[in-house]
Amino acid sequence: MGSSSSALKICTDHQGGINWISLSPDGQWLLTGSEDGTARLWSTANNQCQAHFQGHESYITFCHLENEVAFTCSADHTIRKWDMMTGRCLTIYRGHTSIVNRILVFKDYLFSGSYDRTARCWSVDKEKPIQEFRGHRNCVLALALYSSKDVLEEEEMEEEVEEVEELSQDFLVTGSTDCTVKVWWVSTGRCHQTLLGHTGAVLCLILDAPNRELFSGSTDYTIRTWNIVTGEQLRVFKEHQGSIICLELVNRCLYSGSTDKTVKCWLADTGERIRTYKAHKHTVSALKYHAGILFTGSGDACARAFNTKTGILQRVFRGHKLVINCIQIHNELLYTASHDGTLRIWDIRQICKRNKRRLKERSIQGRHFHKGSLPRLFNNKVGCVLHQENGGPRETMELE
Repeated sequence: MGSSSSALKICTDHQGGINWISLSPDGQWLLTGSEDGTARLWSTANNQCQAHFQGHESYITFCHLENEVAFTCSADHTIRKWDMMTGRCLTIYRGHTSIVNRILVFKDYLFSGSYDRTARCWSVDKEKPIQEFRGHRNCVLALALYSSKDVLEEEEMEEEVEEVEELSQDFLVTGSTDCTVKVWWVSTGRCHQTLLGHTGAVLCLILDAPNRELFSGSTDYTIRTWNIVTGEQLRVFKEHQGSIICLELVNRCLYSGSTDKTVKCWLADTGERIRTYKAHKHTVSALKYHAGILFTGSGDACARAFNTKTGILQRVFRGHKLVINCIQIHNELLYTASHDGTLRIWDIRQICKRNKRRLKERSIQGRHFHKGSLPRLFNNKVGCVLHQENGGPRETMELE
């Protein structure tokens, strides 16, 4: 069993489950969106609620913070833009005919995905959609965006791109419960590519534009990697025994959380599974990497911290009563939002400090031994953890 931490603070202002937390780009603010139809703004300096956004007619599914404005989307079919400081609603974006479950903000544009089978593009300053993306046969659950300038060489750009409109070189990527991923020209709304291969709903997407790769996680228990220029399927990651709920990509290591109660770490370049993080007693619902530590949120109402290199469980954060839907990290504080309606704040300074010290010690040890020497090999804890892969469910704990 992992050692437990007590929350520094428990925020109980919401009257319903918290579905999402967004951290502002400057790290000064947190936004929570709730089943009670409201959003709340929190200062990361004092962890106090600073503003209350009220107006949606149903629960908030997702939220997003810029440095001056907040955005929320809801089961009431609308998206709203808010003044952060006053809580005043500035704009209501109407057009979707069902639940809006995801939004993405890029420069002066807002993108949304909905249960009405469409995605839409809006000008941040206008209430009418400027583009619709129609073609999915079922709900649009996941969104990603990239520019051809990020993935194409200059010579390829000249061959590939003829349009000169401002958004002509941008592509929207959508994942759907119709088992497909689609890539759309933002400027025209035309479908550029349909990526076929999944046999279940696509629940999550993560983009690595510099490497021209897109990762998609599905209810078919697999993660698939695609070349976003050609649409070619590159690899299939298929050791999970449940749906893929969330993905995190760090330094070409891909972390996947699943309903099979595990997180797996894969080498993105080869598809090799190199580590499995066990200890969860329910679905892994959220992932966040920070300072060599993988933080997870689970349906068992606990958050956990694992050493990413060894897979060893370092800390368990207990206190929530229901599933943890989202986690954020800022200034070595862990924020967890749960369906129990609370936002909990945890101090992770000691665990981060200890991890950094061990990384430094390992680096110093590495300089004393030649590569491949026996002492160096015995210092590597990874091999010890992998032996547990086929064993019973055990929580391997690193001693304080």
